[in-house]
Amino acid sequence: MERKVLFTASTYSHIVNFHLPYLREFCRRGWRVDVACGGAAMEIPEADRVLPVPFAKSITAPENLSALRLLRREIRREKYELISCHTSLASFFTRMAVYGLHPRPAVVCTVHGYLFDDKTPSLRRALLYGAERLAAPVTDLLLTMNRWDHTLAVNRRLGREIIKIPGMGVDFERLKPAEPGVREKLRRECGFRPEDFLLVYAAEFSARKSQSVLLRALARLPERVGLLLPGQGALREECMLLAERLGLKDRVVFPGQVTDMSPWYAAADAAVSSSRSEGLPFNIMEAMARELPVVASAVKGHTDLLSHGKTGLLYPYGDDAACAACVRNLLEDPLFAARLADAAKRSVRRYSLPEVLPEIMHLYARIIPIKAETANIG
Repeated sequence: MERKVLFTASTYSHIVNFHLPYLREFCRRGWRVDVACGGAAMEIPEADRVLPVPFAKSITAPENLSALRLLRREIRREKYELISCHTSLASFFTRMAVYGLHPRPAVVCTVHGYLFDDKTPSLRRALLYGAERLAAPVTDLLLTMNRWDHTLAVNRRLGREIIKIPGMGVDFERLKPAEPGVREKLRRECGFRPEDFLLVYAAEFSARKSQSVLLRALARLPERVGLLLPGQGALREECMLLAERLGLKDRVVFPGQVTDMSPWYAAADAAVSSSRSEGLPFNIMEAMARELPVVASAVKGHTDLLSHGKTGLLYPYGDDAACAACVRNLLEDPLFAARLADAAKRSVRRYSLPEVLPEIMHLYARIIPIKAETANIG
């Protein structure tokens, strides 16, 4: 009998960016692998079948009821043995689609960062937390990535079994050292001089990522400090206008979506983040692996990766003055910056894909028999 697994996420890009090694690994072990996701369509050749789902960003949007019905019909028809759900919205509606099915598939929900914390407005927090409580009875295994999310999930019993994992694993091998001259060439193309100090932050332009904090921090820093902001998103144009208003037009580059970050890390002198919250962010881990000192907001996810003054520098979320002060510390003490970068590179090794993928596959096997084989990451 054919064994089937379904991966779900709110967007194609999430599957492509974080889960292709797992799709390949299930295929290698003889499973049929289906994917259900929303957003802009992308090629996922690792999947046997891709099902477009009309997810909408707001949990209360009527389109999500259509998504739920579609998922329920497919899950009932295909009789999946295992469902692996990702991203808060898709995970909630996937688990609602499983409710009441007899028999039902085993469900593994991976928390890539709850979209609420102690500082979230009470109404929004109640809605998002309530959704997790509602889905808990059909969550056979809940995988969390940071201390705050894990503590909440355990204390509130948001899954039948709850385990903290070191993220999904980062393929550091693909971050190959840039070719000779790439650093100088990219800096020159972006209008920067060899002696300039460049910061990089690759992220979606959204309220949660808070790029405006970095722009205000940059306005407090010397002229030789520049900022690279790869990414797309709803607030990109707004940030570009803010940069102009702050007189930073020549000190900030908005290159759009970047598929290969290696040249951008090579061009930078430090990585920064202004996010409101995270799960366990790839962009920070990649920067650490590329031996860049990191300045990041002191929020969940960041505080799991960085120890202030040892492997990075942390500042209170939203405090552009404190962010600028941290960057200034790197500017004024290059040896300190180099020590942070070296310690960061050593500490991030445990989050590598070859280390993490076998661990995740073993956890899947805790709730469903999976043929035990040595994982092939390639």
